[in-house]
Amino acid sequence: MKKILPLFLLITSFQVLAQSIQSPSEFLGYELGTEFTRHHQVVDYYRYLASAAPDRVKLQEYGKTNERRPLLLAYVSSAENMRNLESIRQAQLESTSGRGKADKAIVWLSYNVHGNESVSTEASMQTIYTLLTEKRDYLENTVVIIDPCINPDGRDRYVNWYNSFKNTPHQVNPDSKEHHEGWLSGRANHYMFDLNRDWAWLTQVESRQRLKMYNQWMPHIHVDFHEQGVDNPYFFAPSAEPFHEVITPFQRSFQETLGRNHARYFDANGWFYFTKERFDLFYPSYGDTYPTYNGAIGMTYEQGGSGRAGLGVITSTGDTLTLKDRIAHHFTTGISTVEVAAQNHTTLNEEFRKFYQNKNFTYKSYVLNGNTDHKRALTQLLDQHGIRYGWGTAAQAKGFVYATGRNGTVQTGSESLIVSTDQTKGTLVKVLFEPDARLSDSLTYDITAWSLPYAYGLDALASTTPVRTSGEMRSTSFPTPPRDSYAYVTDWNSMEDARFLADLLKAGIRVRTAHMPFSLNGKSFGRGSLIITRADNSSPGKTERLFGIFGKYAHKEITAVSTGYVDKGKDFGSSDVKMIPFAKVGVLSGDPTSSLRFGEIWHFFEQQLHYPLTVLDAEYFGRVDLADYDVLVLPDGRGYRYFFSESNLSKIRDWVKGGGRLIAMGNAVGSLEGKEGFGIKTARSNNGEKEEQEEPRLYEDTQRERMKDQITGAIFRTKVDPTHPLAFGYGDTYFSLKLGNDSYQYLNLGTVAYIEGTARPVAGFAGSEAQKRISNSLIFGVENSGRGQVVYMVDNPLFRGFWENGKLFFANALFMLD
Repeated sequence: MKKILPLFLLITSFQVLAQSIQSPSEFLGYELGTEFTRHHQVVDYYRYLASAAPDRVKLQEYGKTNERRPLLLAYVSSAENMRNLESIRQAQLESTSGRGKADKAIVWLSYNVHGNESVSTEASMQTIYTLLTEKRDYLENTVVIIDPCINPDGRDRYVNWYNSFKNTPHQVNPDSKEHHEGWLSGRANHYMFDLNRDWAWLTQVESRQRLKMYNQWMPHIHVDFHEQGVDNPYFFAPSAEPFHEVITPFQRSFQETLGRNHARYFDANGWFYFTKERFDLFYPSYGDTYPTYNGAIGMTYEQGGSGRAGLGVITSTGDTLTLKDRIAHHFTTGISTVEVAAQNHTTLNEEFRKFYQNKNFTYKSYVLNGNTDHKRALTQLLDQHGIRYGWGTAAQAKGFVYATGRNGTVQTGSESLIVSTDQTKGTLVKVLFEPDARLSDSLTYDITAWSLPYAYGLDALASTTPVRTSGEMRSTSFPTPPRDSYAYVTDWNSMEDARFLADLLKAGIRVRTAHMPFSLNGKSFGRGSLIITRADNSSPGKTERLFGIFGKYAHKEITAVSTGYVDKGKDFGSSDVKMIPFAKVGVLSGDPTSSLRFGEIWHFFEQQLHYPLTVLDAEYFGRVDLADYDVLVLPDGRGYRYFFSESNLSKIRDWVKGGGRLIAMGNAVGSLEGKEGFGIKTARSNNGEKEEQEEPRLYEDTQRERMKDQITGAIFRTKVDPTHPLAFGYGDTYFSLKLGNDSYQYLNLGTVAYIEGTARPVAGFAGSEAQKRISNSLIFGVENSGRGQVVYMVDNPLFRGFWENGKLFFANALFMLD
C-alpha cells in the first residue's frame, strides 16, 4: 500500500493541476480550431496563464507594433527554474565566452511571423497549456520562451478579413471567397514587410524589439512556425542544402535528431511530412538562419495551409484540411522539440560553448572607409546586433579589396571602421561581411548575396591578419553657423542628407542645389550640394525654423559663406544652381503592384525619409487628378499589363509631358515597353541569330537547367554617370543587388547606371545564360518627355529596406531632377 500511495498522489496532483488551469478552449469559450482567435484574446489567455500559474509562467510585454498591438514573451519552466530565471539567463550568456555553468536547455518558439499563416498562434496556446499540465516534466531541465505572435498586425488583418467573408458554417470549397485573400493580405506587417526576412537588417519595429530580447537570452534552439501551400505535407528539419559553411556538424546532426523524433510521432498518426528539401540554411535574415549563426539550432517548421486554408478546405487530393489538423501538427512538433531539448540539455550546453570558442576564419578583420554617414548607419546596425567594432590607427592594411575584387592595400586612420571576427559575434560578422558567401548548391530559397560593405557603399578590405584599433571615433559635432551669413552650404551624398533636405522642405525652407561642382573659400563642393540662402528665406519665422533644423543635425557640417561669388564653378545665381521644389508624391497601390514592393516605398517615405506621400489605389486611379502631384511612383508588380489600359496610359503620358515625373520600378518598366511615349526597350541577345541546339536533358535536371537563366539575388558592379542629377552623391561605380534577369537597352540620353560589357557577379549566384542576357544593360535611367521625365529603375534600390547605398538614387529621383 505504501508503494502505491506516491503514484496515487502524483496522479491526483496532476488532475488537480489540470483542473486549476483552463485549457484554451475552456478559456475562449469555443473549441480551439473552430474559430480564429483575435490577438487581444490571445493576449488575454496568456495573461490568464501568468496569473493562474505565476510560479511557472512569467509574461513580458517587449514592445508594440506600428498599430499599437502588444508584443509578448512567455517564459515557461518549473517553479524552481523560474525562481532562478535571472541566474539561468546570466549563465547562458556567460557560456558564450566559455564561462559559467549553464545546464538548462533554452528553447525559443516563435509563432505567426507571417500573419495569414494563422495556425501558429492557435497552436502556441495548446503548446503552453500542455507544457504546464501533461508535459510539465519537460520543464525540469528547460526554459521555454514562447512568442505567441511575432506579427499581430498582419494576423489580425487576416483574421478580421476571414471573419468578414467566411460562410456560416465555413465553406471547404476552395472556390469560396474565404479562401482568396485580396491584394493586402495578412502575410506582412503594417508596412507590408516580410518579418521573416528582416532578422539581420532590422528595418522593422517588431524586429528591433524582438532582437533586443533575443540577445538577452541567446537560446540553444529556435523554431519558427510557418505555413506553406495547401497541398503540401508538413516540413520539419533537417533543412535542405545549401548550408552555410559556418554551420557546425553538431548543428546539422542535432537537426537530424529532432527530425527523427518528430517523424516518430507523425508516423504513429499516419501524417505525411518531408525533410531536407526546399527550405535551406543560407540567407542570414531568416528566423532559422539568424539564430543558427548565433549558435542555436535554428529551424523552420512548415504546415500546409496558409491564408488559403481558412477553417477548412478541400485539397487537390480531395482530402479536407482543417484548422484542427493544422494545430495538431504544429503542436506535435513544438512539444517534440521541447522533449528532445530536455533529454539533451547537457549536450546542448556543451556544444553551445564550443560554438563560441575561437574560430580560425580566413578573414580576421574588415576595414571600412568612405562616407561618414554610411559608417554611422552601419554602426547603428552593429550596435543592435551586439557586434563590437573599433576605429583604426595610422597604418596600412593588406587583404581582399571589395572594389577591385583583388588583393591590395588600403590606408587606415582614425575614421576607418574596423570590425573583427575575434569576438563573441564573430561568426555573425563573417556571415554578414564576407565578400562572397560560399554556395554549395545554386538551388536556394532566397537571395545569395548581401555583403554589408557593398550594401552600405563603403570602401572595404577583408584582412587575413588582425587590424589594430584605437578606441572610439572622434566626435563629429559641428558648431552652429552664424545667423548673418549670406548662405549655408552642405554636402549631398547620403540618406542623412536626404532626411535633412526633407526636414527643410517640410518646414517651408527654400533650398537650392548645385548641378555643377564649385569651390568657395578654399572648400570644394560636389554636384548636388545644398545651398540655403538668406535671401530665399527672409520671411518671418523661417530663420528660427532653419536653425532649429541645424541644431537637430549638429553632426552634419554646414558651411556658412558670405558671398555667392564662387572661386571656381557656377555662382549661386546661375541657372545651374536650381531651386528644389517641395514635391507632392503619389504612390500607386493595389493589384498591379506587389504589396511587398509597395510596402518598401511606403516605409521609405514614412520611416526613413520622413516625407509625406499619398497612396493612390488602382481601383480609383481613373478618378485621380494627377495635376495635384509632381511625382508618381509605380512599384514593381506583375499586374501592369492589365492596369495599362489606353485610358490610364494616356492619362499618365499626358501628365508626364505636362511636367510630371514618373518613377517606374521593376516590372512596371517592362510593361511600358512598346507603349507610345516611352522609349524603354528590351535588350536582345545573340543579335537575333539562331542558337545551336543542345543535347536533350533529363527531366530530373529541369530545375537546375532553369537556373542557368536565373539570378538569385546577386551583386553586380555597375558603371555610373556621376554628372547626371539622378546620380548626384555617387562616384562612377555602384554595386547593385540584382534580383532577376530583366535586361533593357541603354537610353539614347539619360543612361545613369548600367552594366558595361560582360556581366559577372561580384557576389552571389547568377546563371550563365542570365549573365549573357544582362550584359550591356540598363540599371537606372531617365527619359525626358515634354516638360517631364520618366525614371526607369530596373533594379530595386529599396529592396527590403537594407540596401543603404541605393536609397540616394531614389531620393535624387524625387528632388534632384529638373
